[in-house]
Amino acid sequence: MNDGGTFGGYTRWAVVFLIIFVLFILLVPYAKEVCTTVPVY
Repeated sequence: MNDGGTFGGYTRWAVVFLIIFVLFILLVPYAKEVCTTVPVY
């Protein structure tokens, strides 16, 4: 027996994509801040 069927699989991928998207949004400004505040010679 499948819990959510096709919608369950879709929800699983949606959650994975959402987590990656949130991490990307949080890490991009941090990476920019590090790159701009710490110059590489």
